[in-house]
Amino acid sequence: MKTSIHCIIIDDEPLAVELIQDYARKTGSLNILYAGSDVYKVIQLLNTEVVDLIFIDIQMPELTGIELMSMFNQHHNFIITSAYPQYALEAFQFRVIDFLLKPITFNRFYQSVEKFIHWQSHFPRPDIVDHLFVKADKKHYKIAFDKILYIEGLKDYIRIHTSEENIIVLENMKDILDKLPKEKFMRVHRSYILSTDKIKLIEGNSIQLQNGISIPVGETFRKLVAEWVEKGQGKINY
Repeated sequence: MKTSIHCIIIDDEPLAVELIQDYARKTGSLNILYAGSDVYKVIQLLNTEVVDLIFIDIQMPELTGIELMSMFNQHHNFIITSAYPQYALEAFQFRVIDFLLKPITFNRFYQSVEKFIHWQSHFPRPDIVDHLFVKADKKHYKIAFDKILYIEGLKDYIRIHTSEENIIVLENMKDILDKLPKEKFMRVHRSYILSTDKIKLIEGNSIQLQNGISIPVGETFRKLVAEWVEKGQGKINY
């Protein structure tokens, strides 16, 4: 069993965040990755970090707890912290371990954490994240990593090319690269990130993907590409 439970606390009330954070520290078993009200920061963490447990409020202005849980239900566990018991029935359609009704006492909080520890010992979840969520056109798109062919930089935007569709997102290349698994994606040009699994061949300063698309290798990134080839598939000379 893990000795440290990596958790996130998300609530739009600063006092509630402070209280739950204080309780979490007192348990001795919770490692707080984030505590606050920024739902988009939480989405980023859930896409890039191993998170065991999320303490989540239901009523939040930008994205409700129900909406957030529906996005990440398959791979994450939740403990609801809410002042509204009427949401309990709807919430338990997700992987909800417990429902803590505000105001929350430390004893009730501790019991809830112990309940999760007991549950986790019988039903451990996989720690592999195989997708990311991006926001485009006021919608959140779930994109599996293995569907991504390459990502194209467009000044303040990026275009994610997948095997099914292309999605334009308000994002920069550096930030999107940070959200991708380093063992599967490589930046080869200031305007291109590609999936290394989709590479068919490398010829000169060009990489051809399995779908026939050719991606240029920028001068700054040639050494990186050469090292990747040498490490996994043999040497290449530019």
